[in-house]
Amino acid sequence: MTAGPEPENRSSVSRILDHPRGGPTILRIVLGTQLRRLREAKRISREAAGEAIRGSHAKISRLELGRTGYKERDVYDLLTLYGVHDPEDREEFLALARQASIPGWWNKYSDVLPSWFEQLLGLEEAASVIRTYEVQFVPGLLQTEEYARACVKLGHPRADEREVEKRVGLRVERQQVLTRSHGPRLWAVLDEAALQRPLGGAKVMRAQIEHLLWAARQPNITLQIAPFALGGLAAAGGPVTILRFLEPDLPDIVYMEQLTSALYLDKLEEVENYMVVMDRLCATADAPAKTVAFLEGLLDRF
Repeated sequence: MTAGPEPENRSSVSRILDHPRGGPTILRIVLGTQLRRLREAKRISREAAGEAIRGSHAKISRLELGRTGYKERDVYDLLTLYGVHDPEDREEFLALARQASIPGWWNKYSDVLPSWFEQLLGLEEAASVIRTYEVQFVPGLLQTEEYARACVKLGHPRADEREVEKRVGLRVERQQVLTRSHGPRLWAVLDEAALQRPLGGAKVMRAQIEHLLWAARQPNITLQIAPFALGGLAAAGGPVTILRFLEPDLPDIVYMEQLTSALYLDKLEEVENYMVVMDRLCATADAPAKTVAFLEGLLDRF
C-alpha cells in the first residue's frame, strides 16, 4: 500500500489545477506549502530534503516559500522522499510544478520590472480582496495612463522615453485584473493630499479625478477619501496594502512598498495588526457614499 498525501492536500492541488489564479507566483506558493506539509508530516529536516535534490536547506526554504521556480526532477525526488508513490497523486504535483514554471504576462516587462514587484503582480491576480491606503499618489490600480506617466517620470527621472512608456504599459496592463470576471474586489482609502497635488498638471488631474468617479461607481470597487479635516489617521506611517485570497493555503499578505524594495508580511500576528489599522482607517475616512460628491467638488479646482 502506497503512502500518499493527505486528502486535503490532494483536493487543494486539484482545486488550483482546475482554477489557476495568479499565474506562477501563486502556483509556486501553493506547491511549496503542500510540499512543506508533506515534509513536516514525515519529520524530515530541510537539510535532508536539500540533500535529496542536490541542494541545501536554504534552497528548500526558498522553494517552500514559493520564492523560486521548481524543476520537475526536484519535485519528483521530493515526492519519493516524502513517501508519495501513487501515480495520480504524483502527476498532480508535477503538473502544478509545470504550470508554475510558465512565465506570467508580466514577463515581457522583465527589463523594467524589479523582482520584488513581480510577486505583487501575481498576488493581485490571485486575490479575492485588495485593501489599500495611499497617501501621496492615486493607487496604481486606479491611475489613468497620463497620471501613471507623470508618476513614472517622477520616480525614474533618468529613464528614456522607451523605458517610461514600457513602465506605463506595465501599469495599465496590470489594471486589467479589476475588469476580469472573478477578479478581486478593490477597497481603497485615498488621502486627500494625493488629490490636491496637481501631478502632471491640471488637465491630467482632472482626467484622473473623472476616472476615480468612474471607479467609485463600479460594483467591485469601494473608494473612500480621507479628507484633511480628519486630522491624524491610524496609518500615518505610510501606504499599505493587504491582500486576501480564497485559496485556503494562502494567508493574508501585507505589502509595503519602499523606494527600491518592498516588504511582504504573512505572519498572523503582523497581518492582524495591519488589519486593525486598515479597519480603523476605513471607519475614520469619509463613508463611500460621500466619495462621488467629494470628487465632483474637486473637479472645480482643475
